[in-house]
Amino acid sequence: MTGGATDLWGEWQKYGARGVSGARALAAELDRIAREGGIASPVTTSRGLSARLNYLDSRPGREVLARHGVSARLLRSWERGVRPSRSKLEAVDRAYQERRRDNLVRSGALKRLLDNAGRGRRIEIYPVDQSAVDEQRRRPEISERSVQARYVWDDMVEAWGAGDLDTLDEIWDDIITDLDSDYAAYAYVGSIGIGA
Repeated sequence: MTGGATDLWGEWQKYGARGVSGARALAAELDRIAREGGIASPVTTSRGLSARLNYLDSRPGREVLARHGVSARLLRSWERGVRPSRSKLEAVDRAYQERRRDNLVRSGALKRLLDNAGRGRRIEIYPVDQSAVDEQRRRPEISERSVQARYVWDDMVEAWGAGDLDTLDEIWDDIITDLDSDYAAYAYVGSIGIGA
């Protein structure tokens, strides 16, 4: 990934700062939002497994399962009482998350939630962790910041759905431009939170 916000701070990890690019932080936060709105029961429970398999009970869902190594034959063996292995349960969960992500993007539900009828959402920005950096090498105090983001959500959700970190980086660049002179200090972050 090149260009955009990630080039602003150069060798930001050189002295031991810990964090991620704004693009990766956006992707992780959208993943969290998608997971929180989904099936709550763990895949390791009968209820959680059954709910995921019901969600995936369509041609596209079965195709995603097959890509993750869960064949129709294996599903039939589970119906006959064979206990799924831990790795296959994890494969079902990955297939569910992938299909749910596709559905959230395709339906526009996540875009509508985040756009909030044009009002957008507040993004809380937590700076990189400099606790492992020698005192003389630390950047001046970087505080938590927050910004109200509007008109970026459609492009952000599309990029997230496609796994396009380059576009997410450009979007992050647009978002942190509002921080004026502190702009470069937030190219990399500890994490972010979206109020959704």
